[in-house]
Amino acid sequence: MLSNRHRLIVKTAVLTLVAAGVSAGAAGLAVLYGGWYNLGATAQHFPFVYTVLEEGMKHSVRNHAQDIVMPKSGLGGEQQLRLGARVYRDKCAQCHGGPGFAQSTIGMSMQPIPGPLVDATQRWEPRELYWVTKNGIKMSGMPAWEYHLREDELWAVVAFVTRMPAMSARDYRAWTEQKAVP
Repeated sequence: MLSNRHRLIVKTAVLTLVAAGVSAGAAGLAVLYGGWYNLGATAQHFPFVYTVLEEGMKHSVRNHAQDIVMPKSGLGGEQQLRLGARVYRDKCAQCHGGPGFAQSTIGMSMQPIPGPLVDATQRWEPRELYWVTKNGIKMSGMPAWEYHLREDELWAVVAFVTRMPAMSARDYRAWTEQKAVP
C-alpha cells in the first residue's frame, strides 16, 4: 500500500504528464489549424520531420515486406536485367538518376528529393525494394507501380537496382541505351 506521500508523488507525476500531453496536443492543433507550417514544395522540412518520416517509412516497409517471396528463378538473369534496365530507364531514372547520370529537373524539384538508388542495397533488401516499387510511398512522390507494371517488370527493376552499386557510369549507359535494350 502506498503512503499518502507516495500517492501525492504519483498523482503529481501523472497530472504533469497529462498536462504536458494536452499542451503539446493544443500546440500541434494550433500549428495545424493556423496553417503556420509551410507545406510548399520549395520549403524544406525541419530536420526532425525528415528523421521521423524516414524512420517511420523504414519500419513500415520492413513490416509490410516481410512476407514477400522472391521469384523462384531468382534475380539477375540476363533477360531480367535487360528488362529491368529498360523499365528503370523509362520509369525511374528521371527521379532517381543512375551511376554517372543525374536525376532530371523534375526529380530535383520534388520534396522530399528522391534519393539515388545506386546505394539502395545498403539500406534495403530486394523484397523491400520490390514492396516500395509496387506500393509507392505516400506523400513522397514515389508512385505505386502495381497497376502500371507487370509482376515480371517489378522484379526486373529490382534486379537491375541491386546490380547498380557495381556499375560504372559506362556500364549504366550500356545497359540503359535505347538500342541496347530490345
